[in-house]
Amino acid sequence: MFGNLKNLLKYVIWAIVIPAALFCLYTWASLSWVYSSGERAGYVQKFSLKGYVCKTWEGEIILVSMPGTQAEKFLFTVKNEAVAKKVNDSLGRRVKLVYEEHKGIPSSCFGETPYFVTDIQFLEK
Repeated sequence: MFGNLKNLLKYVIWAIVIPAALFCLYTWASLSWVYSSGERAGYVQKFSLKGYVCKTWEGEIILVSMPGTQAEKFLFTVKNEAVAKKVNDSLGRRVKLVYEEHKGIPSSCFGETPYFVTDIQFLEK
């Protein structure tokens, strides 16, 4: 009887625990490893706290290279509450966002975009 229990426990470990541990390791690696980093300048147009269970700050900045040209939107996520407050205070002002791109994040629970803003700088008073 106990031999069957040992075999069952072994199968549970192989079928559930090890895949779960690998998934956690993959998630940690995708959130830690930075694929690219850079800066974008423009005007923050939208910024809100979204999500049913996992609340994340999601925003949109309008990038205008020259007057009269088509504006481009850049969607971003903010994890840090202090940075989120600065972004909220910047609505309608020209800013420079410093961001990191993380590829392969397995869930939108960490953010709806792969672009995570780490800092914001005001470009005009």
